[in-house]
Amino acid sequence: MSGPHDPYAAYGGAPADADAVLAGLDPEQRAVATALGGPVCVLAGAGTGKTRAITHRIAYGVRSGVYQPQQVLAVTFTARAAGEMRGRLRQLGAEGVQARTFHSAALRQLQYFWPRAVGGDVPRLLERKVQLVAESAARTGLRVQRTELRDLTGEIEWAKVTQIVPDDYPAAVVKTGREAPRDPAEIARVYATYEQTKRDRGVIDFEDVLLLTAAILEDRPEIAAQVRAQYKHFTVDEYQDVSPLQQRLLDQWTAGGAGLCVVGDASQTIYSFTGATPDYLLNFRTRHPDATVVKLVRDYRSTPQVVHLANGLLAQARGHAAQHRLELVSQREAGPEPEYVEHPDEPTEAESTGQRIRKLLDAGVRASEIAVLFRTNGQSEVYEQALADLGISYQLKGAERFFERPEVREAGLLIRGAARAASDPLTADEPDLAAQVRAILATRGFTPTPPSGSGAVRERWESLAALVRLAGEFEAGRRAAGAPADLAAYVTELDGRASAQHAPAVEGVTLASLHAAKGLEWDAVFLVGLTEGTLPIIYAKTDEQVEEERRLLYVGVTRARLHLTLSWALSRSPGGRASRRPSRFLDGLRPGSGGPRAGTRGGRGGVEHGEGRAAGRRAPRGPVTCRVCGRTLTEAVERKLRRCEDCPSSMDEALYERLREWRARQAKKQGAPAYVVFTDATLMAIAEEVPGSERELALISGVGAMKLDKYGAAVLSLCAGEEPGDEPGDEPAGEPTGSA
Repeated sequence: MSGPHDPYAAYGGAPADADAVLAGLDPEQRAVATALGGPVCVLAGAGTGKTRAITHRIAYGVRSGVYQPQQVLAVTFTARAAGEMRGRLRQLGAEGVQARTFHSAALRQLQYFWPRAVGGDVPRLLERKVQLVAESAARTGLRVQRTELRDLTGEIEWAKVTQIVPDDYPAAVVKTGREAPRDPAEIARVYATYEQTKRDRGVIDFEDVLLLTAAILEDRPEIAAQVRAQYKHFTVDEYQDVSPLQQRLLDQWTAGGAGLCVVGDASQTIYSFTGATPDYLLNFRTRHPDATVVKLVRDYRSTPQVVHLANGLLAQARGHAAQHRLELVSQREAGPEPEYVEHPDEPTEAESTGQRIRKLLDAGVRASEIAVLFRTNGQSEVYEQALADLGISYQLKGAERFFERPEVREAGLLIRGAARAASDPLTADEPDLAAQVRAILATRGFTPTPPSGSGAVRERWESLAALVRLAGEFEAGRRAAGAPADLAAYVTELDGRASAQHAPAVEGVTLASLHAAKGLEWDAVFLVGLTEGTLPIIYAKTDEQVEEERRLLYVGVTRARLHLTLSWALSRSPGGRASRRPSRFLDGLRPGSGGPRAGTRGGRGGVEHGEGRAAGRRAPRGPVTCRVCGRTLTEAVERKLRRCEDCPSSMDEALYERLREWRARQAKKQGAPAYVVFTDATLMAIAEEVPGSERELALISGVGAMKLDKYGAAVLSLCAGEEPGDEPGDEPAGEPTGSA
């Protein structure tokens, strides 16, 4: 949900007039929609309805007569996002507006103007550059492993979008502190050979499309004037992800005084390794002093509990982007607290995640509304196996594009052939479109029930099952609209979806990397593998690299609408040494982690351990190490605080004072010294740990079973920022003072 009302449900068709376009928008969204003059900068937090706001702005401009639809160009980063934007604009009665990706818009202009600007045919577009990179590496005498090719290709793409030529690449690596996958001088040679090979063969890559289009507009004023006469109003979505090359092209498009509206969120900048930078968003007001800036902070996606955690995560952020962070305000009813779960090893973490997913499915949550998100694609295998063992369907996101999968391409050919046939015995007796598609796919081994196990066989079945489900949904929609729904119409639907890369939903749990999850949302999200070295990733060395890892976790958290589980494993394999520690990004957020607890009014959740610790059970005694510097502690007070006296304290000073005042009242009632209730060291430990449950309070040295029973409720109330209820009377203190 992206606004006060569903964007499509508000109308029984297109809005009646311009004013009706504004119906249902919240005040900030309405401010965006009515700011028709440029420049406009929309700072939109996760789940705040940014697409709703900018599509209504375009539609309001068109319906009010301020914009001519053919003079509007909306630019985004994925074909699917562009397709969604076009669909919303049609719903709002703003047909004729162009909504394209940067590359699509540039390619269209390049193809149109190339004969006049250069002459001849446009060079052939190189769809995949990996093979040519491999060939270029071989020509330079460089042996490159197959697994290195993607990294080498990524380096060339980064250099091109940041406008770095081969000769300057080694110096740029040093200047930016970038971790090159090989010797920068070697990469520069491969890069130069790759560029020369393209020229020799008359081909261009996707980065060249932007570069050549920008160059033509810069060099040919009459062509630039024609483009600027065509487009008077530009909207750029996900503006925090623009690269220097994309900004160069955008500057050419808008140089004639065109209206410009940009929308983005610096806290969701997670693609800087590809050349994306939030600087253009953050400095927009500097470049455009007269800009209207609107902040969207009403979160319609997530519960207050999820939003509270997201805000707390960003409250600890540092750097330029963090200075412009948005504090979200949930518009939803309260939901369950996020869960934090610690496991002894990765297989146990995966099995536990699978069991929790099974409970959600049994409770009625759809599999397609559940996601397991991880930092690297290599983490998926253990979760694939865990879900397969439980018979739970799943899909891998961000792997091969759906319509490029071999089984989907083959299925499309079969369906197309059946649609052309005048009479096909396979489908003649089937009662509906889904049954016809199922019968066609059965000729290639498709069955109504999924195969056991995981891997390629299961993925193939899930792809074909998605085509069958889509046929049923397509037929239902067509019949509701009074339109025919036969195989020919379904083929047209598939062609349109393939063109827009609008894959059908696979009715299975989504397994995806955090990068691939950007722009998506689910009812339940499991963030797994949250350990140091994985998130932040081990090669995040600089402060800015670490902060981008924090933003990556923020993106993961804000994908969840209702249920959110964060988990980690202390070792890789069963029986392994428990040497891992939870991600530093959870410090001060997960209960028992110490540190300042930002925005704790929203609730704290509870820590669950994978095995072995029941509520109230003390951890086994053994060496105690400082949680700050790691030194083994020997002094009693240091062991109680779990840190060296000289190491920085994360104590909540206000809580410590409240605890002292409460202790004084208790001691006065009992006519006993204050330390009989709790010692100063124990109160300091409580104020540092800020326990959220009896289990966490019991793990603090100096809180024995009797004191837990007697004072536990009051202490936990104080930790929650509340006043204790009925306090103990004048009964004896009970536990010997030596244990405090």
